[in-house]
Amino acid sequence: MTRDDLKRSIGKVTSVAADRFIVEMNAGTDNFTVVGFDDVHYVARLGSFLIVPAQGEYVVVEVVGLRERDSGSSQKSGGELDRAASAKFLDVVPVGMLPLTGGKFRFGVSVFPSLYADVLYALDAELDRIFETERSEEPSNGPNGGPPNPADATRSRVLSIGRSVVFDGYGVKVRLDDFFGGHSAVLGNTGSGKSCTVASVLQALFEKPKEHHARGSTFVVFDVNGEYYRALSGIGEIQGLGVERLVLDGTSDEGMFRLPHWFLDLSEWELLLQASERTQVPILRMALGLATLFSGSGVELRGIKNHILAKCITQIMRDDSSSPSKHDRIIGILQRFNSGEINVDSIQPFIHINYGQMADAEGLDTFLVGKNGFVIDDLKMPVYENMPFNFDALSDAVDLAILYEEAHGNRQIRDYCSQMVTRLKSLEERREYEFLRHNLQDRSSSDESELSFLTRLLGLQAQGGGYIKSKQIVIIDMNSVEDEVVELVSSVVARMIFRQLRRAEPRNRFPVHLLLEEAHRYVGSSPSRYAVDASKIFERIAKEGRKYGMFLLVASQRPSELSKTVLSQCSNFVVHRIQNPDDLSQIRQMTPFISDAVLKRLPSLPKQHALVFGTSVNLPTTFKVREASPLPASDDTRIVDLWFHEEGRRAGLVLKLAGHDTDLQDLI
Repeated sequence: MTRDDLKRSIGKVTSVAADRFIVEMNAGTDNFTVVGFDDVHYVARLGSFLIVPAQGEYVVVEVVGLRERDSGSSQKSGGELDRAASAKFLDVVPVGMLPLTGGKFRFGVSVFPSLYADVLYALDAELDRIFETERSEEPSNGPNGGPPNPADATRSRVLSIGRSVVFDGYGVKVRLDDFFGGHSAVLGNTGSGKSCTVASVLQALFEKPKEHHARGSTFVVFDVNGEYYRALSGIGEIQGLGVERLVLDGTSDEGMFRLPHWFLDLSEWELLLQASERTQVPILRMALGLATLFSGSGVELRGIKNHILAKCITQIMRDDSSSPSKHDRIIGILQRFNSGEINVDSIQPFIHINYGQMADAEGLDTFLVGKNGFVIDDLKMPVYENMPFNFDALSDAVDLAILYEEAHGNRQIRDYCSQMVTRLKSLEERREYEFLRHNLQDRSSSDESELSFLTRLLGLQAQGGGYIKSKQIVIIDMNSVEDEVVELVSSVVARMIFRQLRRAEPRNRFPVHLLLEEAHRYVGSSPSRYAVDASKIFERIAKEGRKYGMFLLVASQRPSELSKTVLSQCSNFVVHRIQNPDDLSQIRQMTPFISDAVLKRLPSLPKQHALVFGTSVNLPTTFKVREASPLPASDDTRIVDLWFHEEGRRAGLVLKLAGHDTDLQDLI
């Protein structure tokens, strides 16, 4: 042991067991404080780390208990206890080994210290080696692996997230590759500081005045409380970085976030309309295929259109309704769905009503299904391919699909599909789904392709036949909509991004991070009570996303209500105060490698303090989260200021009542 090591000895090992050591501190130690050669060290904080030399290495131990034993002569003359004379003991557990100089920390203890071995406090440089954060920067890369510009440009390897509450002045850091190269979770009770932690981490990622910022990063934020734009908008003021906010309020107003309905795949339509598997799903699939079919063109499509129209009109002619009723139904269908050969003008001479009867019903049958008619034997129905179509055409397409099925002898299909039809009509009328309903006559809607939608969502901008990053953070502000809309939007957006990343070549070269704020609201442990169950796509991303460069950053105040699959796949955790027994139990189940001593700290953590553990930090450590500046819009309500004030002070609050802005003062 070197002379400097001797100077920082705090005591000696007096008991050695496989899972616990006892350290007796040096005589004269006052209040567990040691004056070292470099500083004053308070070494007896629970969760702090000490090192014990043993055969050319250090054994790293964690302090889990401290106690004191009085000596027989420890009474002062006034009857007070002489604490300086009492013997002080630390209970420590071994956690790993650290080479004396250089080398990496490794878990597990292969060599145990001897009795009366010296115990040392750890220096900051040794803590950096334990946490593997000693190199905070490294030389940056240039294009295609060439030299960077400028030549001395650097990039970050670690990210400082706060200050240790165990080691005075020591910055707690996470390794960037490990933290952002896997799924992470930020958990804690409401008001414990989760949003500030997420905001401060992203601010720290971009704030350093380096030549090379994290320009290649992509964060898509599902902001269900409208908190993050205030905290993150300043990042867009840094040269070469951008932040965009897309507001979803349920409407189709210009400038608001809109999601074209043809972006939904078949399974999402089935969930949205709660279509039953045996009877309604086939009709819905046929209807979606028909809706897109009649929005297209081409010789091959024209033949299919004519076949379907001929079969449906023939079916109407065979029912028991009156001729005027049949006429009106046929005209109604042809006004919505028609072709060059079968349309209102070509059919009208046959179905014109004279004295209550159709002019030439037999001629119509010959025209449609005769020798030169339009019926195609063994026709395969068109499939839904996410092609643009008018939303208001879908209900007519459902009716057309039901008619076509009735034409094949299924007389009860209309009754079987009545509930799905009712839900579709509700979807057409509800204002909160206006953002989903698009018509091709709207220029902005018809020009919205999946590629243009995704490039904007991923912060890309077309340039020179390719794309460059223009935005690193894209915030979807969903504060104004209900959870069922949040589930739908988050599910569809996540699925679309994931599908594109799976198809990308080469894969895993464009990492995308989804920030799921209040994730328990739409990534639940139990099936959704709404139509679309967003948990399914997020569980798949949690299990498979790493291979394709798609990662989740989950923030929640109720881990027990989160999907167990998603939580179990998280490799890093930042946990604030948690007091609910169910939530604590869930964390214990998901993180079996964390000791009970560590988890017992969670209910008593102060605000803005957290416990970090996982692959990005070698050992769990408690820290005070660095301040977010500016803060997210999640401030605590200041009750005293808002309750106690002079008469007549305006509230400064605008309420939305029946679509009108109303100042609160007008209501008092």
